[in-house]
Amino acid sequence: MFRAKSTLEQWRILQAVVDHGGYAQAATALNKSQSSLNHAVAKLQHQLGVELLEVRGRKAYLTPRGEVLLRRSRYITQSVMELEQLATNLERGWEPSLTIAREIIYPMDKLIAAINAFLPNARGTRVSVIDSVLNGTHELVEENKVDIALCGGNPPKGHLAQPLCVTEMILVCHPSNPLAAEPKIHDDKFLAQQLQIVIRDTAAKTNKDMGWLKAEQRWTVSNFHEAKAILCSGSGFCWLPKELVEKELASGELVRLYLTGSESRKVPINLVVPNRDDQGPAGEALELLILAQHGISCQRQ
Repeated sequence: MFRAKSTLEQWRILQAVVDHGGYAQAATALNKSQSSLNHAVAKLQHQLGVELLEVRGRKAYLTPRGEVLLRRSRYITQSVMELEQLATNLERGWEPSLTIAREIIYPMDKLIAAINAFLPNARGTRVSVIDSVLNGTHELVEENKVDIALCGGNPPKGHLAQPLCVTEMILVCHPSNPLAAEPKIHDDKFLAQQLQIVIRDTAAKTNKDMGWLKAEQRWTVSNFHEAKAILCSGSGFCWLPKELVEKELASGELVRLYLTGSESRKVPINLVVPNRDDQGPAGEALELLILAQHGISCQRQ
């Protein structure tokens, strides 16, 4: 009968040493002694008969063989974690709380309608909604921090996605803005000389912002409502969801601009469940209600 030479804990320690850049840093992150980590990795290398790490200066580096084995170990430890989560989910029954990541271009009225429909049978489940932007939504999915994600653009790699709708983004400014005098813009170099309002990406690991970013002058805000307030004061231009500014466009409070080659942008919205094995009955019920808002019927067994 096969018996493993190594343990999951040894592989987790190796991953921590690599991810944190050394034994001392990993020891702090894991709240363990540095000597215990040194011993665990040394024992792992001895048991396998393969050199995984080499220390140069104060930093540990993977050997070529170590890179191959570490890559496979991440898959195994992740699979074990998901297996344990599945077992927990089978025992726990109805979830006490649910967290939804909502790309801010997703229509809020659709989400509110779904949550309201969920309320009568919620059994006290608390629902939290996190407004996110661009890579921020993907980051929440990849780090498994939410139960349901409404993602804009391409879905996160490695995750199945259910298309829901398409949001149209249009270019707008205030009637007093110089851009409004010639709403049909043929030269984007002229546009680049104006003040642009952009929406900050909520991801912790990126500096990207939402919108056409050739303008030298930019004001960055957290959401579209802040952007719209700035536009209504007379400053700047911005790409906004069409449905968010329909009233202002109809009243003349804002003016639509038409950029040659990019008069509007259509962004697909997808529903993603980060970990289907970890989904409980409350999450499934709310997911089905969101799908129903878009005329999508999905039968589950």
